[in-house]
Amino acid sequence: MERIIQLSSDGSHTISIPALQTTYHSKHGAIGESRHVFAEAGFGFVQTVFPNQTIHILEIGFGTGLNALLTYIAAAEKKLRVHYTAIEPFPLYRKEIEKLNYGILLNSKEIFISLHEPPFEKMAQVSVDFSITKTKQTLNHVKPVSEIHCIYHDAFAPEIQAELWTRDFFEKLYSLLAPKGILVTYCSKSIVRKAMTDAGFRVTKIPGPWGKREMVRAIKDY
Repeated sequence: MERIIQLSSDGSHTISIPALQTTYHSKHGAIGESRHVFAEAGFGFVQTVFPNQTIHILEIGFGTGLNALLTYIAAAEKKLRVHYTAIEPFPLYRKEIEKLNYGILLNSKEIFISLHEPPFEKMAQVSVDFSITKTKQTLNHVKPVSEIHCIYHDAFAPEIQAELWTRDFFEKLYSLLAPKGILVTYCSKSIVRKAMTDAGFRVTKIPGPWGKREMVRAIKDY
């Protein structure tokens, strides 16, 4: 399936898939959206819930690796330990990764490449405090090294990947979370919020990134 690298409004790249009429990141700003939804509303929030712990993150849809890079940067600034597990059945090719401008814009080019370089299905130590495991397996076959503290749900929209936005799927994610763990996503559609609620989450709508009024933070209370 054809993938086209293009600029979003903040000057950072996103990837368009013409056949699906969708993009990997917001056209209003890839870095801006990912920082707001995942690095701040997700990682920034959960580190206050689980202080002085290694934070375990699960990302549904590794994609360009931008969410992982922003998390790495945020963790390094605060000297926090992170283990990052990412599911991605259709990883980018090396030539696509090298064209993306996130590393240049965020002054982290070597780190960006190092997040992509490790082979899938093996844990890799990117730095002393940041490890990553990428997998092409489905959620049913993923075995995190510990209970998850934060889930980045960054799958394509429900119109494209409906199976990743159902009650059944959210029940699986709920089961992987530690008590007080959270899930964050850019999608706040009522059908998605109901599926989350039915799966056991306490769902809250919070302000979204530029170009989107709302996003969701869902919490596992017990």
